[in-house]
Amino acid sequence: MPKRGTPDFQLLILTLLLVGFGLLMVFSSSSSLMLASEKFGNDSLFFVKRQIIWVVLGSIAMFVTMNIHYSKFKKWYAPIFMITLVLLLFVASTERINGAKSWFSIGSLGIQPTELAKISIILYLAALISKKGERLRDLRTGYIPVMVIVGIVAGLIMMQPDLGSCLILVATSGLVIYAGGASMKHIMASIALLVLGVGIVMGAKTAIDSLSPPSETAAVSKDYKKDRISAFINPEADPEDGGYNILQSLIALGEGGTNGSGFGQSIQKLHYLPYPYTDFIFAVIGEELGFIGTSLFLLVYLYFIWRGILIALRCTDPFGTLVGIGIMGLIAIQAFVNIGGVTNTIPLTGVTLPFISYGGSSLLVTMLSMGIMLSISRETNRPAKEEVTKSVTTVRQVRTR
Repeated sequence: MPKRGTPDFQLLILTLLLVGFGLLMVFSSSSSLMLASEKFGNDSLFFVKRQIIWVVLGSIAMFVTMNIHYSKFKKWYAPIFMITLVLLLFVASTERINGAKSWFSIGSLGIQPTELAKISIILYLAALISKKGERLRDLRTGYIPVMVIVGIVAGLIMMQPDLGSCLILVATSGLVIYAGGASMKHIMASIALLVLGVGIVMGAKTAIDSLSPPSETAAVSKDYKKDRISAFINPEADPEDGGYNILQSLIALGEGGTNGSGFGQSIQKLHYLPYPYTDFIFAVIGEELGFIGTSLFLLVYLYFIWRGILIALRCTDPFGTLVGIGIMGLIAIQAFVNIGGVTNTIPLTGVTLPFISYGGSSLLVTMLSMGIMLSISRETNRPAKEEVTKSVTTVRQVRTR
């Protein structure tokens, strides 16, 4: 195998910068709450310590994966996907946490299989599409088998239920399928069928509920979903209940003003914002760093995503390109869903902000994914070096003759 190039230095540094900034914001958003909480031993560094463990594990995973040729995952995608399916089935038998069966514990650490499912589906689709090639445009033998795989994984995630992660996985899968050359006619038909299917299910559910009253748990779940939509449309209509979370988030962003209140000086994180170190960490960033600091953070984030997409597009291997687009698309889509929910741009779904929010599984899988991206960048750097060496050798041969 030809000698590989060096990893993309800019992407590596940007990844480490985002991880480091995330640690700082986890400390800022959680330290005061933990110091006053007997449940967490009045330890201001409780969440920071746990996040550091995941940063170390994620860094090891990233540097190891970076030195594995990304083409290996084209052979490993099937066992990785099967392991993911087993974990998604296993988590369905666990106890509910915050109303969902999304986690299972290993010691004191919680594992969320949904995060592994996101990278697994990218690898599976990239391998399948790169093998099919032009046959992907055929509805029966190309497009439908690919969509069946996406439907199975999305269905298992919805059983938890985890609507936010399901939407992110479906959107990312759609991006990979589109980049793989699928027919736009088929994609638009899939979207129409999805909307129709959701409408039929909701209609049937409403009809069933009207005939027989739902259980208390189902009623709470139904009210919860309805409150999310109502809060998005008009959060001030129910400021004490349905609209409370988003109003506190908007207050935090407004209090930040131009320059912010200063690092660690957020007021909204003190029992006003729910989970300020996970779902609403962007609101804390807005309050403490203000418009200027938040804008700089978003510019760095955007440049990071652009750099990753550029690396993916430079790869001459269709599998590498699709994996790269899938990984960077996943990060971009999840960041949009988190920030959009916190700013009330879209309905709130409750997902983490990649690299920044507290969350072990999310950080570990995201850093592992960046290891794959850096492996792809090593391959994209190689041809240029080989061409230069070949040109120099040719010039020397001509001169010798």
